[in-house]
Formats: sequence, structure tokens, C-alpha cells
Amino acid sequence: MTSYDPAVRARRRTALAVVLCAGLTAALTACAEEDPDKGTNGVGKLTAAQIDKKARAAADASDAVRLTGKLVSKGGTYSLDMQLSAEGGTGSVTSKQSTFALLRIGDELFLKADAGFWNHATDNAAEADEEGVRAADKLKGKYVKVPEDDPTYKQLRGFTEKKALLDGMLALHGKINKGDRDTIGGIRTVQIMGGKGEGGALDVSLKGTPYPVRVARGGGGGTVTLADWGVEFALEPPPEDDTVDYGGQLPKSSG
Repeated sequence: MTSYDPAVRARRRTALAVVLCAGLTAALTACAEEDPDKGTNGVGKLTAAQIDKKARAAADASDAVRLTGKLVSKGGTYSLDMQLSAEGGTGSVTSKQSTFALLRIGDELFLKADAGFWNHATDNAAEADEEGVRAADKLKGKYVKVPEDDPTYKQLRGFTEKKALLDGMLALHGKINKGDRDTIGGIRTVQIMGGKGEGGALDVSLKGTPYPVRVARGGGGGTVTLADWGVEFALEPPPEDDTVDYGGQLPKSSG
């Protein structure tokens, strides 16, 4: 027999409301606890050390990469825009004094800069070194083949060496810890750090191959973005009429 007692009906409505609220709470909790690694490469579930190992392995295995950003060292601050592969590299480097282009194919290294780069740095332009003026006239806007025994060859080549540059850049110092997740250039990432970040920080892709996406070097050593992993690019010698083989040691430059 159905009861029409108002008090009974009120209790039933209250019970129904409790059930609905409990169901809604459970649904919201389930949403909140949804796997954050769903749709990713699963790297975010690994330990910081494992992520570091996988990111380095991915970088080593890739045929090519593009680096853009700043490196800070005792020698100064350099802005990079370089494409690198195992065979060489091409791009530009900007220092405090000037911007110059670099091209390396195997052991052949070419440098291209304007007249200001080749002129000796002086407080008075009228006192510019005579050799510097002659060199600037001859070398400005040309690809200059850097002799392998020139003191600057090793330093300049370092900007074009994929393995050496990445080995130093991706190294984290101190105990490696996991940081926050982020989205960089539309790519979801997980961060690992040396210490609390003072030993450097590395953002690793959570999509596809776990490539390094961005690195912040410890001690204010600059931040560099890494992209175009595995994307081939042309490495071709410059035209002969646009190339100067200086022969001996390059003249001192303002760069």
C-alpha cells in the first residue's frame, strides 16, 4: 500500500537527493583522477633518471636537430640559430659585437661576416688596424674557409658539432628530480631538473619520441629550444665565386 504521508514523501526526496549528490561527487572525482599520461608516450610515468636516459638516447639517435636560443659562457653570450647533423652544421651565431654565419661540411669550416666583424675593435675608427681594413675589404660578405690550424677553428667548429654541443648542453648536475608538466610550442612536456633547477632543467616531449624540447642551463647559462628532430637539411659548399681561401691564420677580428 502506497503511503501518502507528507513526512514519508519528504524523507524519500531527501534520500534521492543524497544519492544524486553522491553520484555526482563520484563522477567529478573520477574526472579529477583521470590518468594525466593518457594519450602520451608514457615517459611521464618514469623516474627522473629514466626520463633523462631516454631523452639523451633519443637525442643521440636522431640524425638532425635545430637549436635556437642563448648560450652564456666565460667567453660571452651567444645567440644561436643552428641546424646540426652528424655531417656538419649551418646557421648563424650572434655575439655582443656581431653576427656571423657558419657552415661546416665534414672538416671544412666556412665563416661569413660583414666588414665590421673583420675590422679590429678600436675606440676610434680612424685608428683601425691597417691589416683589419684590408681584411675587411677582402673578406666582407664572403664565405671564408677557416684553416684547421687557426686558433679560432676549434671554437667556431664547436657551434656546429651536434654530439659535443648536445652532450654538454643536456647534462644536468646534481641529483636529478622531476618537475612540472608544461606545453611548449604545442607539445606537452615533463620537466626534469638538476637539484631544484640550479643544476639545469630539461623539458622532454610527452608526444612520440621523448626528444628534449627545451633546456635551461644551470647557473644562468642560457636557454635553448630544440626542434626539427630528424628533419633533413641541405649541406652544400658555398659557390666558388662567393668563397675566399685566406690560406694562413685568419686576421684578428672584432668578433
